[in-house]
Amino acid sequence: MLAIIGGTGVYQIDGLEVLEEVAVDTPFGPPSGPVVRAAFKDRTVLFLPRHGRRHGLLPHEINYRANIFALKKLGARQIIGFSATGSLREDISPGEFVIPDQYFDFVKGPREKTFFGDGVAAHVSTADPTCPDLTAWISHWAEQCGFALQTGKTYACVDGPRLGTRAESHFLRMAGCDLVGMTNIPEVFLAREAQLAYATIGIVTDYDCWMDDPSQHVSVADVIARYGGSVENAKALLLALLETPLPPVDPAYRETLSTALLTPVDQIPAAKREWLDVLRQ
Repeated sequence: MLAIIGGTGVYQIDGLEVLEEVAVDTPFGPPSGPVVRAAFKDRTVLFLPRHGRRHGLLPHEINYRANIFALKKLGARQIIGFSATGSLREDISPGEFVIPDQYFDFVKGPREKTFFGDGVAAHVSTADPTCPDLTAWISHWAEQCGFALQTGKTYACVDGPRLGTRAESHFLRMAGCDLVGMTNIPEVFLAREAQLAYATIGIVTDYDCWMDDPSQHVSVADVIARYGGSVENAKALLLALLETPLPPVDPAYRETLSTALLTPVDQIPAAKREWLDVLRQ
């Protein structure tokens, strides 16, 4: 089943028939809100707004573990996220879509970045953290719909909620990053730990603040002014995707924990085995 994580501006999706709203209890606390189980023609999907339905959660307040766990528990096997992003490259323009395939963790605050620890040891490879099959599927249909979309880029994740300094923006550019945002880490890595295929569609809103022209520096007012049309395009792209068959899940994503888990299962307390079993499904 496909799950959709909505970012800024994507709190609901017209065209989906809401079947039910599911309040999911997780061992990691509450998710950002009830998970919406919805139908589009003959397909059932899950939907969860990352910041909550009324955008009440800042990036560092989101319970990423609970979000990913809730979606996996309800049957998700693939996730598409939507995220507002800033561009660190002149050839990535506001209004475009970008699917990153690499991530640079510049988060310094105490976000919970793994399901593991406290007696359950695992080390999951994130050399290639996103799903190329999902990326190719989205890219193909974006082209068919006439939407500009780039792939093969690197997303730098920062703490927020403040917008960055010019020094930080230039540092991230020197580090080889192409996009900057506040929410995809640890989401992408938790999806890998949960044996989920994951890709995020970055909706480019601005040039951050690395350009010499101050009028190009990011501000919330400019982001909101530019963002509406891009969000509607993103929703249109999603509905176009739902008209087509999902790509198959690479077996590698379904076997992540087979070699990553170090603690013998029979030595893990029963309560922890319950949530581990969900991740291993």
